Amino acid sequence: MKQSPDAVMLFAAGFGTRMAPLTDHCPKPLIPVAGKPLIDHALALIKATNPARIVANTHYLPDQMADHLRPLGVSLSPEQPEILDTGGGLRAALPQLGNGPVFTLNPDAIWAGPNPLTLLRKAWKPDQMDGLLVCVPIAQTVGRIGSGDFDVNESGRISRGADFVYGGAQIVKTDELHDIPENSFSLNVLWDRMLQDGKLFALRYPGRWCDIGHPAGIGLAEDLLAQSDV
Repeated sequence: MKQSPDAVMLFAAGFGTRMAPLTDHCPKPLIPVAGKPLIDHALALIKATNPARIVANTHYLPDQMADHLRPLGVSLSPEQPEILDTGGGLRAALPQLGNGPVFTLNPDAIWAGPNPLTLLRKAWKPDQMDGLLVCVPIAQTVGRIGSGDFDVNESGRISRGADFVYGGAQIVKTDELHDIPENSFSLNVLWDRMLQDGKLFALRYPGRWCDIGHPAGIGLAEDLLAQSDV
C-alpha cells in the first residue's frame, strides 16, 4: 500500500444552510468569491500539487455541481438519497480515490499564505501519523465564530481544545473507515480513534485563513485576498 497521498477528496455535498439565502438556488461551492466560484479557489490549490485523482462528493443541487466540475477533470461521488457527512462521504469515495492515505480539502475557506497541501506533503510522516490536520491559530483566522477545535503541543500532537481551528485540509489514512458501523458519520469519529492511539497530529499554518460559513464571510475573504496580493 502506498504511503504518500496522490488523490484528493473535495467535500462539496453540503446544503450550505448558514449561507442562505445565497444557497437557496446555488450550491455553496459555486458561490462567487473574488470573481470565481469558491470551489475553484480550492481546485487551484489542489492542481498546484499535481495529484493523480481529484474526487468531489455531491448531494445538494448535484446537477449544477456536475456541470461545473466534470469539465475541470474532477470525478464525482454522488450521495443519494442520503447525505453521508464527511466520514461517510470519504468512505463512499474510496473506490475512486484508491488505497492508502489521501488529501481532503473543504472548499469553504480561503487561504492567504503557503499552499496548505504542499505543507502537508512535506510534513507527512506515515510511520508516525494516521492523520495530519492543518490547524490555524485563532489569532490568524478571519470570520471564525466561536472558539477553536484543538490544542497542539510542541511536538505537533493534537488534543481537543480551543486555541486552533481545523482549516479543512488534511492527509488521512482511510483503513479504519471500514470499521465504523454507521452509514453517515463525521470525520470526528475517525479522528477520535486516532486521538486514542496517539496518531493524530497538527501542522500549524503560518498564514491567515478565512472561514466562509455565512454571507458576511465573502466580503471578509475578498478583503483578505486583496491584502495578500499587495
